[in-house]
Formats: sequence, C-alpha cells, structure tokens
Amino acid sequence: MIIGVPKEIKDHEYRVSMTPEGVQTLCAAGHVVWVEKAAGEGSGFPDEAYRKAGARLASSGGEVFQEAELIVKVKEPLPVEYPFFRSGQTLFTFLHLAASEGLVRALLDSGVTAIAYETTESKDHTFPMLRPMSEIAGRMAVQVGAHYLERSQGGRGILLSGVPGVAPATVVVLGAGIVGTAAVRVAIGMGARVTVFNLDLSRLQYLDELYQGRVVTRAAHQAWIDEDVAQADVVVGAVMMPGARAPRVVSRAVVSRMRSGSVIVDVSVDQGDVLKRRNRPPIRILSIPSTACFTMASPTCPALCLGHRLWP
Repeated sequence: MIIGVPKEIKDHEYRVSMTPEGVQTLCAAGHVVWVEKAAGEGSGFPDEAYRKAGARLASSGGEVFQEAELIVKVKEPLPVEYPFFRSGQTLFTFLHLAASEGLVRALLDSGVTAIAYETTESKDHTFPMLRPMSEIAGRMAVQVGAHYLERSQGGRGILLSGVPGVAPATVVVLGAGIVGTAAVRVAIGMGARVTVFNLDLSRLQYLDELYQGRVVTRAAHQAWIDEDVAQADVVVGAVMMPGARAPRVVSRAVVSRMRSGSVIVDVSVDQGDVLKRRNRPPIRILSIPSTACFTMASPTCPALCLGHRLWP
C-alpha cells in the first residue's frame, strides 16, 4: 500500500500523523510511505529522520495526495485540501463531521473513503484512537485553565489550590468520560474544589468511590449546571456524543453571569462545543485539541500495519 502523510495546515496545529518510528514499521511491512517535507518539524521530527526511516519526501501536500492510496492525517482537511480528494482513495484522520457540513459534502462528492479516528470502535465498543487524545486533553484543560486564572493572563488572579487561609479555586467539569475523568484527576491533584456533572450515574459513583468524597458529583440537571457554572472559576467542557454534535449545555445567559476573569476550557469544540459563545473579553474561552504524536501513533500504527488485509 502507498501511504501519504501531509503536513497539517490548520492554525496552531503542530502535530504530525506519523512518527519516524511509525514510518519504519510500515516500510518494514512492505508499504511505501510518502511524507511531506517539514511535516514533522512542529513535533520535533526533522525530514532526515523520516528519510532514514525509509520515507519518500514530497515537496507539497498536493504531491502526497496524488501519490498515496491512503492519506493519514491528524486533523480534518481544510477547504484548500478538498480538491485533492479522489475516488478510490482512503482518508484516515479525525473528521468531526458533525461540525462541518462543507467537509461532509466534499467527501461525498469526491468518492473518497473516509475513516474517522473518533468513531473507530474496538470489539468492546470503546474508541482506541480517541482515548489517548482525550486523556491528554483532559489533563491539559486544567493545566491551561490554571494558567489563564493568573492575573498576568487576564484571569482572576487566584491560585487553583489556594493557600492556608485562602479558599482554593472552584473547577466545574461537564462530563465524566475519558476527558472529564482526566480533568478531575488533575484538578483534584492541584488542590481545587471540583464538581463534575454527568448523565450516567455509574460514572459518578466510580469517581465518588475513587476520590472518597473529595469531588462533588452531580446529576446533569440543567438548573444545577447553570447554578454551578455561574459560580465557577474554571469550567471544563468535556461532553462527547460519538459521531454527533456535542450538546450545548451552557447558555449565553449563564456565561454572562460568570465572574470577570473566569476561564472556560472547551475540549468539545471539535464536535461543535458545549456552550453558546458570547464575545465577552473578561472570560477566556479556550480550545484544547487532543494532542501528542506518540500516543496517537500507538493505536494507529497497528491498524495501518493490517492494511495488506484491508486493501488489495
């Protein structure tokens, strides 16, 4: 199989879909791998590392799409890449189609076969491609939220953990899946007061037992969400519905009631976000992509190595 790795062109996207080690594994299995020049620079992988691993270097993304039968990316294609799609080609990447009608139409019109990382299920109905990205995103969400609480960043100027005599910050996590659980873990570790909302009570029971009462668990009733979000210092949006747009559970009215300098970290933004945005400068609404090339390579490379069974 001929596999292509184009450089990511989305703003502030520094990941690459394949490490040099992944290229070496695929080449050893008899595949041909094309990598666009400078594709790995943002992640610390120079072209020479890919060349030594056996990759063929392409001068442009268009050349990669032209040569490859299977395109492996990180993020969803942008409109400038749509003309590269062709019938008989396979695209393997995060797609987040629920938030992009234009991409859906481009894929359908081109006849390309598109496989989304975020909806690829294993036999036990879990999402092996999505899980490691979600774990990283959840951890980063609290880390970034704490940073933007600093006064120098326009925040409220409070420490997430507090100090003796001063209360810690309040963190509200919307969703107790992989992202939400990771966010709770870091927030508790940093000493914050944490409340987590979820529809599935079994997940709340798990977190309650795990942290022995150190986290407040609440059923996802809208009135309770509105009440706690309005008083929060950091809100982490971690709601996910596989293959569908993330439900918007926080209204503009509730956002407007939050204190100046509060922070919202919306991990669900790729699937359409969990809040109705309002351009209110004192509240910083951030987007955290699910990142890390090495953790992404762990589940994707074994799948690609099976390509000789899936593609003629």
